[in-house]
Amino acid sequence: MAAAPALKHWRTTLERVEKFVSPLYFTDCNLRGRLFGASCPVAVLSSFLTPERLPYQEAVQRDFRPAQVGDSFGPTWWTCWFRVELTIPEAWVGQEVHLCWESDGEGLVWRDGEPVQGLTKEGEKTSYVLTDRLGERDPRSLTLYVEVACNGLLGAGKGSMIAAPDPEKMFQLSRAELAVFHRDVHMLLVDLELLLGIAKGLGKDNQRSFQALYTANQMVNVCDPAQPETFPVAQALASRFFGQHGGESQHTIHATGHCHIDTAWLWPFKETVRKCARSWVTALQLMERNPEFIFACSQAQQLEWVKSRYPGLYSRIQEFACRGQFVPVGGTWVEMDGNLPSGEAMVRQFLQGQNFFLQEFGKMCSEFWLPDTFGYSAQLPQIMHGCGIRRFLTQKLSWNLVNSFPHHTFFWEGLDGSRVLVHFPPGDSYGMQGSVEEVLKTVANNRDKGRANHSAFLFGFGDGGGGPTQTMLDRLKRLSNTDGLPRVQLSSPRQLFSALESDSEQLCTWVGELFLELHNGTYTTHAQIKKGNRECERILHDVELLSSLALARSAQFLYPAAQLQHLWRLLLLNQFHDVVTGSCIQMVAEEAMCHYEDIRSHGNTLLSAAAAALCAGEPGPEGLLIVNTLPWKRIEVMALPKPGGAHSLDSASRPPPTKTDGSVTLDNGIIRVKLDPTGRLTSLVLVASGREAIAEGAVGNQFVLFDDVPLYWDAWDVMDYHLETRKPVLGQAGTLAVGTEGGLRGSAWFLLQISPNSRLSQEVVLDVGCPYVRFHTEVHWHEAHKFLKVEFPARVRSSQATYEIQFGHLQRPTHYNTSWDWARFEVWAHRWMDLSEHGFGLALLNDCKYGASVRGSILSLSLLRAPKAPDATADTGRHEFTYALMPHKAPSPAPATSWSAFSVSSPAVVLETVKQAESSPQRRSLVLRLYEAHGSHVDCWLHLSLPVQEAILCDLLERPDPAGHLTLRDNRLKLTFSPFQVLSLLLVLQPPPH
Repeated sequence: MAAAPALKHWRTTLERVEKFVSPLYFTDCNLRGRLFGASCPVAVLSSFLTPERLPYQEAVQRDFRPAQVGDSFGPTWWTCWFRVELTIPEAWVGQEVHLCWESDGEGLVWRDGEPVQGLTKEGEKTSYVLTDRLGERDPRSLTLYVEVACNGLLGAGKGSMIAAPDPEKMFQLSRAELAVFHRDVHMLLVDLELLLGIAKGLGKDNQRSFQALYTANQMVNVCDPAQPETFPVAQALASRFFGQHGGESQHTIHATGHCHIDTAWLWPFKETVRKCARSWVTALQLMERNPEFIFACSQAQQLEWVKSRYPGLYSRIQEFACRGQFVPVGGTWVEMDGNLPSGEAMVRQFLQGQNFFLQEFGKMCSEFWLPDTFGYSAQLPQIMHGCGIRRFLTQKLSWNLVNSFPHHTFFWEGLDGSRVLVHFPPGDSYGMQGSVEEVLKTVANNRDKGRANHSAFLFGFGDGGGGPTQTMLDRLKRLSNTDGLPRVQLSSPRQLFSALESDSEQLCTWVGELFLELHNGTYTTHAQIKKGNRECERILHDVELLSSLALARSAQFLYPAAQLQHLWRLLLLNQFHDVVTGSCIQMVAEEAMCHYEDIRSHGNTLLSAAAAALCAGEPGPEGLLIVNTLPWKRIEVMALPKPGGAHSLDSASRPPPTKTDGSVTLDNGIIRVKLDPTGRLTSLVLVASGREAIAEGAVGNQFVLFDDVPLYWDAWDVMDYHLETRKPVLGQAGTLAVGTEGGLRGSAWFLLQISPNSRLSQEVVLDVGCPYVRFHTEVHWHEAHKFLKVEFPARVRSSQATYEIQFGHLQRPTHYNTSWDWARFEVWAHRWMDLSEHGFGLALLNDCKYGASVRGSILSLSLLRAPKAPDATADTGRHEFTYALMPHKAPSPAPATSWSAFSVSSPAVVLETVKQAESSPQRRSLVLRLYEAHGSHVDCWLHLSLPVQEAILCDLLERPDPAGHLTLRDNRLKLTFSPFQVLSLLLVLQPPPH
């Protein structure tokens, strides 16, 4: 006679089931304790340590010494190779056998000379399946190698994850044995954990919740862990529950395997190469066992690394890509920062990335994939459009500190009106693990209920790699269509976005930038990286321009396409979202600086070669070639080289400095600058109008110091409360001295003690004919958790300030009316910001800074921070930079010029880039990229001084528009722009005379 059902108490029933599956309690008699059966130690274990990252063929030739479980190895960033000799007991025939391996370093198993699986305790991969079922004739003995990196999934921080690495950290092998794995126990554990998740997640007011709890309780009643013959009855109970389906209106979750691997962050670039191998080979192993499993993978650079270092693995990746299980996404070289790279650099991310994916996988990516970055420029939709992409996935805005972003699925409209479909996974993560809690959060958290009934669910360990596990897949497959929960299908990004597009009529539109209300310190941290980025963007621009002119004018000149691709890829690599932002360890910052030095060195060599080709046969003073590589005409004072390395400035015009009462006035007839005895700006007058630019009773060029202690993310964040700690840095009267006197240049200089440990010197320079005053600055910076800015109070009133962004500009408020305004207390800009009222304005220009703000009428440029994690040395040392201040009224007439390769008839149109076309070096073609910079509709003539035989509009990937042929009249092309539109032209050159 069956036992009468008992009246169940919710908590005791729940905890009963929890203890039955617990890895901590009652494992002597519960189900979890039966996951593994018989075990035996490995036959022979030996190892060797090396500071290098050796190829497999070299490593296996090394001298291995006896090792044992419990051994420690290190230090940080070294590698310990283990040779593992195994003998499987005869009694295990017919059973599933695993190598159980636990170490606090990241491991990679090698079998028969190829990588087969990653092993990471943090990533819940602590066993390698030797055989699903040991056969009678299978070999009983084999030798594996395990390559263990002396770092964890998230580096080797001293004390906390983002602390600077501990260079002396040691790692330990805590388990290495063979064991029988009970797959039926594993599946029962998955069922019971999911039933517990449903009971907890749906809560006590839900009928389905009680059904889940009572089903789990009954499974415990019928299941005897010591008697496997009782398992099928328990499994049948679970199957009956999960087989009860929901209705047609259920939300559909598209579960895609994912493995976000930061290209560098708390570990160096070279370790990322191994992280990719460890993570991706494990994903391939899962694909073999689960043909429905789909894995999305971004970042062409990482794939290129694996192709170079692990050719066998790469061939298998291509094979699974053909099957549709390994899905390349993103279309970019790396997952770059969304704010700091120039417009042209962003184009090159896609140009290099999409071309790589086309060449290696036969097709370009249809989704831009940038889950983890620190903001999103308003020009990204247009750049995506120009690169063949209309879909975008990210999730970082869920980190907003003040305001919750109102959508998860929406259209994003960029600066020029381009629109893309955007999806944020509503679970607010790209590292889900397949739990019921995450599934329910995905539905509950969705801010577009009623407008979108499909969501992404990205599962797998990420940031430091790791990726999905079999357990995650088992959970998600079990939840495919269960009443009370959303439908779950293993899916691809393409399937997700196709479903969203098919029902997108009710979606809302967000216009303008997607501003992250956090990580705004990354606009300033690691100033030397920011400077290297800006300088190298300029150098590559100039090399391409001069090389294009040389190509057009000389039959002998060979355009350095291969060298330029190499240098561009180095720059794009550094634009990864934890490198150019400065939120990386010291080792990465040092590597980034080496990359910039390579670009400078090789770039200057290429510049010299192009200049020499342009000079060949051309008359000129002392062989001197002067080329204006900017897209507008300019007058500039130049220092000409003289024998012996000296420089000279010469002209009859003189902007004389005058000194009275310790103050200095500089006047060039365009602007008049007055500095007080400590170097602060007391007056800046636009001479023609007599208009004063500095606020009454205030001083400009005022250096200010702030306390800068964020809540947690040291290198990343500057908090609003730092503004309450403002301390003006006061100089000493009498330090201001006249520098250059006469010639084409007038200047004054001064010294400023910022603190007992840090000092600053500055030369204030005004040149003849120049509409702005420059501030050449040198800082010796030795601070901890301080923030240095420079302020300019303007005699200008406006509720909006203007900031340059990629291929254009945008306005942000100067007030704190709403929480959305207040949250933008620190913003980013590129080369300038401006505060203007009708008829007059003041612009603050810079050569290598990105952090900025305008509060009220005070323009503030962020100069230096001093975080201590994850790089304790960040920004310590000497810095050089220049900023400039320009009062302005209306555009002045452009100066005359001698010869121009290209000119545009409208001041609103900027010619940004001139380069050789990627696709056809034999045809001698150039690509020109222009954009409308004022925010206006404009028709414009482009005048060409080069021999052009054909002109065609093309997209940003340089694919010709079939209807884009332009008529060339008198060496002129007519172009039509809408506000902030970017246009690319393909120019086919005529053969040059021989």
